[in-house]
Amino acid sequence: MGESVQFNLLGPIEIIHNDVNITPTAPKPRQVVSLLLLRRNTVVQTRELIDELWRESPPPSAMTTLQTYIYKLRKILLEHGNGDCLSTRPGGYMLTVPDTMVDLSRFEKEAHEGRLLLESGDSEKAARTLRSALALWRGPALLDVAHGDLLSSYVTRLEELRFRTLELRIEADLRLGHHRETISELKSLVLTHPLHEKLHASLMIALSRSGRRHEALEMYQKLRRTMIEDLGLEPGHDLRELHQSLLSDDFVHPPAEKPLHKHAPQQRRAVEPLTVPPHGTGLSKRTPRGQRPFPTQLPPDLADFTGHTAVLEKITAGLAPGDSGTQPPVTRTVAISGMPGVGKSSLAIRLAHRLRPRFEDGYLYVDLQGAAGTQATIGHVLQQLLQTLGVTPDGLPATLEEQGRMFRSLCSRTRLLMILDGASSTADVRPLLLDAPNCATIITSRRRLHGLIGVWSVEMSPLGRSESVELLRSIVGASRLDRAPRAVERLVNASGGFPPALRSIGDHLAAAPGLRIDEVAEQLLDSSGPPDMLHVGGSDLKSRFDSCYASLNRVDQSAFRLLSMLSPDGFRIGTAAGLLGVDVQDAEHTLERLVDHHLITVSHGDDGQAHYTLPQPLLNYARERLAHTLENSQATAI
Repeated sequence: MGESVQFNLLGPIEIIHNDVNITPTAPKPRQVVSLLLLRRNTVVQTRELIDELWRESPPPSAMTTLQTYIYKLRKILLEHGNGDCLSTRPGGYMLTVPDTMVDLSRFEKEAHEGRLLLESGDSEKAARTLRSALALWRGPALLDVAHGDLLSSYVTRLEELRFRTLELRIEADLRLGHHRETISELKSLVLTHPLHEKLHASLMIALSRSGRRHEALEMYQKLRRTMIEDLGLEPGHDLRELHQSLLSDDFVHPPAEKPLHKHAPQQRRAVEPLTVPPHGTGLSKRTPRGQRPFPTQLPPDLADFTGHTAVLEKITAGLAPGDSGTQPPVTRTVAISGMPGVGKSSLAIRLAHRLRPRFEDGYLYVDLQGAAGTQATIGHVLQQLLQTLGVTPDGLPATLEEQGRMFRSLCSRTRLLMILDGASSTADVRPLLLDAPNCATIITSRRRLHGLIGVWSVEMSPLGRSESVELLRSIVGASRLDRAPRAVERLVNASGGFPPALRSIGDHLAAAPGLRIDEVAEQLLDSSGPPDMLHVGGSDLKSRFDSCYASLNRVDQSAFRLLSMLSPDGFRIGTAAGLLGVDVQDAEHTLERLVDHHLITVSHGDDGQAHYTLPQPLLNYARERLAHTLENSQATAI
């Protein structure tokens, strides 16, 4: 790609080539290029583009019209020597653009550097870097672009990041003693953000340090009246403390801020900064007990989360602090297990968002699998959690046992909600469990976690038929589905109720609005090998099965493959023992391990006998594994 092209999103959208703006002028192509740029270097699904352009009412010609927009955009780029950057991929399109050519990337890089400089104490360089980052903005993000649901969410995030960077720049200026210079800017900001406590706090500090303490105190009283009248709330603890310190002329400068977990997942995304005290020994003197940072680390809720209503209600009632008249379980720790791809993380995040108001001291999220899928070490996780709660690096205990004890002690008088996502074993979570009566912990795992005393276990099942159809309707639209009930039934049965498989089916249907649903069903279900829905789209269900399969030992892997030869309607232990060539007791132990990994399901009939089944996508996956093993064996023999 020619380096002479520049893509600008921070203001009116611009594609600049040799100082000439070559951006499409029509509204919808501008939406398309905006979304492709915001998701640059990744595939943007056709369904997402159609939803962005037409929301819930795409015309019959939506696919053809979108292809026309892509063609025209590619033509513009081609005419300026960059036609190869826009490529068609299975299920969507990808715009390949180096970060150096996008103003948003430079802004994010400089904003991040400025925050780190401020945390390290270099306020002068931090102010300069943050000011440089903010100078890249030419107006509100995507000022001249119409916003559908997706672009609206991105613009909201960008504006919040811009505002946060402005807050950090103001904090740097205050640390440098530029109090008088920031007063007019802060007064303007509090007029447009009349309930923003941090801006009011900064203005109160600037006024007081400029010899105008009476104005700072008046500012507090004005904000307090506004909050009580508009929200029925008093100002927060930090602002009340600042007010008291101003009354006594003994206030402390706000501490620096730092994020918790650098491995928070992408689909899950964007962790808010957390207040961390300056370096020292143990808990900072500026962060006394009862005034610790407020961690806010929940990933965004999934917009199309569907079903599991009974489980949601039961766990919500059980984990909420005992002020609602409910009778929670003995522990407020729940372990959610289930098959790979069944939606455990999505359920945990939905639960956490529902419970947020009940845990006023904050909420923590820990990805135990890590960003790259490597299991995080518990020692590292504990250190990150402790630093989040106000412990400085040189105050961390030396041993894992001491770290765990300090973590539980810090949480003992708080109302914290914590998610431990992706535990692979009991050992992963035991040092992190809280025994504080007003805290709650949500654990997710593909395996049943045995040996955790007092932990409430919940097994999550795939979606039922009606819930599966509801999820498809949210993607495709009800009217189109209702015209082909038999084809929908086939697709739902093939999905096994797994949300990633259903979303892949929905993507296929949305990407082909001109085809009948029964035609798409034929394409998906009558091809050779397992259904294509296990392999397409960003929510690749097959990769989740691969990860779970890889965690098995060789004996269990072999058993899992061979069991796919039995009846899809299910089988009993004796049948499995005969197929595997082992006695009934060994077969039972093997089946129990596979049940623990949620690769097969078990039920008991009226006669008390266990009945085992492989859900449809797992059955297809096991058969694929078996065929692959047989092919390799034949090739080796030859």
